[in-house]
Amino acid sequence: MIFTFFYYVFSTFLYILSLPFLIILSFKSKYKKSIPARFFLYKNPPFKNYTYYFHSCSLGETKALKPIIEKFEKINLSVITNTGFEEAKKYKNAEVRFLPYEIFLPFWFRPCKSLVVMEAELWYMLFLIAKKRCQKTILLNARISEKSFPKYMKFKWFYKKIFDNIDLILAQSLEDKKRLKKLGAKNILVMGNIKTYFKPNITTEYIKKKKLIILASTHKNEEELLIKEIPNEYQVVVVPRHPERFEEVYQTLKKYKNVKKASKLIPKNGKFFLENDLILMDKMGELVNLYKTADIVILGGSFVDNVGGHNPIEAAYFNKPIISGKYFFNQQALYKEVENIIISSPSNIKKAIKKAKPTKIKNQASIDKIINLIKV
Repeated sequence: MIFTFFYYVFSTFLYILSLPFLIILSFKSKYKKSIPARFFLYKNPPFKNYTYYFHSCSLGETKALKPIIEKFEKINLSVITNTGFEEAKKYKNAEVRFLPYEIFLPFWFRPCKSLVVMEAELWYMLFLIAKKRCQKTILLNARISEKSFPKYMKFKWFYKKIFDNIDLILAQSLEDKKRLKKLGAKNILVMGNIKTYFKPNITTEYIKKKKLIILASTHKNEEELLIKEIPNEYQVVVVPRHPERFEEVYQTLKKYKNVKKASKLIPKNGKFFLENDLILMDKMGELVNLYKTADIVILGGSFVDNVGGHNPIEAAYFNKPIISGKYFFNQQALYKEVENIIISSPSNIKKAIKKAKPTKIKNQASIDKIINLIKV
């Protein structure tokens, strides 16, 4: 009780001290919605419905919640950032708010069935109040990286007080569980990383004529960098990321081999036979179908330095060998979750193909088990 009093007073002091900066920042487009809502409660009233309450920080965490949120008829969802808010608004079953600054929570927070907080959103007042007003408090997809762990340990006394108000922690891995336990967390279950969850919907069956390589989600210049390096013993399907590039890529591929557009393939008994050694996939939504058939996947968006890579989970779901370029800075967290991805330069693709091994998702989440634990 004494700690909570001093924590609240200190938080109020920080708020008053920060007011001039908050007012200035609120005029910037990046913060024009979040700061007025979070720090001044502008157009940010309490939730109306008594239901399950989810909280995430930004875009990535909010997107990762999709397979869980869609299993509920109605939920409340709060976020921190503008990008998280825009993503949250896409969920038709969600009432969406910005999470107010902590000094407002005693007056703003309404009772709920379960509070479910994503990853490292360890707000003391949020869990303290939810512990009193909700049936259950849960930290979902919890993780503490090896790099950040020493910093957390310096404030172990503080995090222990937060964990005292969390009923259940669903950790990404055994290593995360061990670190959380050292910080004072209790009742920890390892449930995997929900960002690795993927449930394929196979709509088309493709039949290859020999070993098949997929150049997946390629961007400008990548097709030309890669196609000339692939041995002739492989059949290749090129799948550009953006449909407006289909014709451009077709003209590029014609310089190297006889290429056929997938839209010209004629199905036989409901199946599409990949007849040519080089095929341009000029239809959308076929990448997962091709992953199922492929022998090796070369993941685009990673061989040029202005994209940041693409999600490897879909190909890894089928245990396909994956070869990537070194520019995957937007997908680092998911790359860590997949074993045996080979990082290669375009000029070393031949060697990478020879060394390629089946991939495996390390901490794949069980969504059904997680939902059963959330529901009271």
